[in-house]
Amino acid sequence: MEKTMSKCIEIKDREQKKALNAWAKAGFKGSVIAGTGFGKSRVGVLAVGETLRRNQAARGIVLVPTIQLQEQFEDEFNKWKYSDVLDRVDIVCYQSAYKLQNQFYNIVVADEIHLGLSKEHIKFFENNTCDRLLCMTATQPEELEYKAKLMTLAPVAYELTLDECVGLGLVSPYKIYCLPVTLTEEEAKDYKKANNMFVHYKYKLGQFDAFNEAKRILASSNAGGHEKQWAVLFYKAIRQRKAIVDFAINKITAIQKIVLSNLKKRVLTFSGANDFTDQICEALEPLALAYHSKKTKKQKENALTSFKDKKVNVLCSTKALNQGFDVPDADYGIISGLTSKSLTMIQRVGRLLRFQEEKVGKIVVLYIKDTQEEKWLKSAVKGLTNVNWIDKINEIN
Repeated sequence: MEKTMSKCIEIKDREQKKALNAWAKAGFKGSVIAGTGFGKSRVGVLAVGETLRRNQAARGIVLVPTIQLQEQFEDEFNKWKYSDVLDRVDIVCYQSAYKLQNQFYNIVVADEIHLGLSKEHIKFFENNTCDRLLCMTATQPEELEYKAKLMTLAPVAYELTLDECVGLGLVSPYKIYCLPVTLTEEEAKDYKKANNMFVHYKYKLGQFDAFNEAKRILASSNAGGHEKQWAVLFYKAIRQRKAIVDFAINKITAIQKIVLSNLKKRVLTFSGANDFTDQICEALEPLALAYHSKKTKKQKENALTSFKDKKVNVLCSTKALNQGFDVPDADYGIISGLTSKSLTMIQRVGRLLRFQEEKVGKIVVLYIKDTQEEKWLKSAVKGLTNVNWIDKINEIN
């Protein structure tokens, strides 16, 4: 194990240096796109640390999406022996950074940059200047608007996919099992009703571009009353469909079966809504604790500590653990709430793939067959390998 781990560290160090060299060749303004296990946070620390050590008057800023990542980056500076520059580094969340104006930084590192490209957050880059800019994320944004913003802000200098990280031995290999779940009779009726409403207003708005048309109508002061009503009801139908599949009762039953048949395994669950996360947690008591945005800081710390200390074997989350968060020693991932974005899927898969010798990360994705959720799933996994479409729980191996 020690020899294999040593080799993993050697390869990781090599690839991180390649990324930094590519960034330097790009004029010190570019993006590093790399999957889980690559060690993007270390790359950011090295870039900031070396820049500030070479210029004692220099200052830098690290932009992150969450408070947890603020704390993690500070730990990373200490871990990689750059604590001497910390007094010249601001570590700021995107939701606060956009307020900064007329600041000059010798270096800006933007972690999880896909979350920092909204109209509000991009103001930071418009209102402040820097010599060096390093953006980092697991994969390029899928939305054309955000992708264009990133390519303008910091074109890709280095890219390594999740599967390439697996191939290099930076993380454990994985298997994804896509397991269909049925709706109850009542849920099926509600879904059909919501879907019929969706289709009706999709045609009203223009079936080929209904989403953008609805968005345009709601933003326009000149749109007619009927058009605005169509747009409102179109979005209402979308929300209703998603709520039905997100809260499907049989998903909880499937999660119980998977967990109870693997009682000694460490499991992370990801759902589509905080309330459903709580329902999963309650169904698994006393084996599980919940970790999501509606929990207090103390409750989240307790949940994470209990999971790390193996007091509970299941940690139930919604989005809070999706990115930039190390959760050690997990064997299974169960995803019960979906979007069509491959980025979200890659981030969730990544929670399971920290390097361990002879370990295969297993991810079970629960979806409602013949609904929009099945289409989302097919889109989310299209860039990944080792995806298995199964019919029964006992086909997971």
